[in-house]
Amino acid sequence: MVLQADEELLTTSSPRVLVATAVPVERDAVARAFAGPAGEEPLRPLPGATVCRVPGPPAVDLIAAGVGPALAAATTASALTAAALAGAPYDLVVSAGIAGGFAPHAPVGSLVVADEITAADLGAETGEGFLPVTELGFGTVTHRPPEALVRAIAAAASARTGTVLTVSTVTGTAARAGALRVRHPNALAEAMEGFAVAEAAAAHRVPVLEVRAVSNPVGPRDRAAWRIGDALTALTEGFGKLAPVLTSWKIA
Repeated sequence: MVLQADEELLTTSSPRVLVATAVPVERDAVARAFAGPAGEEPLRPLPGATVCRVPGPPAVDLIAAGVGPALAAATTASALTAAALAGAPYDLVVSAGIAGGFAPHAPVGSLVVADEITAADLGAETGEGFLPVTELGFGTVTHRPPEALVRAIAAAASARTGTVLTVSTVTGTAARAGALRVRHPNALAEAMEGFAVAEAAAAHRVPVLEVRAVSNPVGPRDRAAWRIGDALTALTEGFGKLAPVLTSWKIA
């Protein structure tokens, strides 16, 4: 089954959605957006990992996949594989959570939906500057979610659309923030898991989205300026608004 990226194909069919956050507090913020009770069970074969199930519609499973690209990819891939082996594969994967936003384009408290999910620091530094891994002749650095679905969700949740960067090291200086915006002029936010989740989804040929609520500006690290509570509230409210879109999206 694949998710159709065509607004004309809306129906009452409800997809099975896997939402992957980094940490449990983000997972719980998303879960609060759905009316149904969330049951929790082990995510085998990963020791200590669990999946929270919301019966829907839409039918949503939520995992706290871990912080950073490696753990997020491994956990998401395990969840996708377990579902496929059980005969109930997912139709959509969503990377979700809080993020840093590039001011003034994505202010604190705003919601961002990625139209491109890009690995910002996967490549090599050279004397002439940074080279993405694609220019070294390997892999990919960008995944593009279904355009029509991005538009529909952004409209429903009053979200901004643009590139969400995945980094292995969170930006902590104005110089690096500026360099990232020069290299990625459409970047609205940075986080640490989106590209990894997208890689796992692509391996299973499942469409992917990334939805982020902005908790702090990208730039000099200032914990006093973070608004994590506000961002988590925005995440809950945003998923509450996009749930009807997911419920009605066409599955073929």
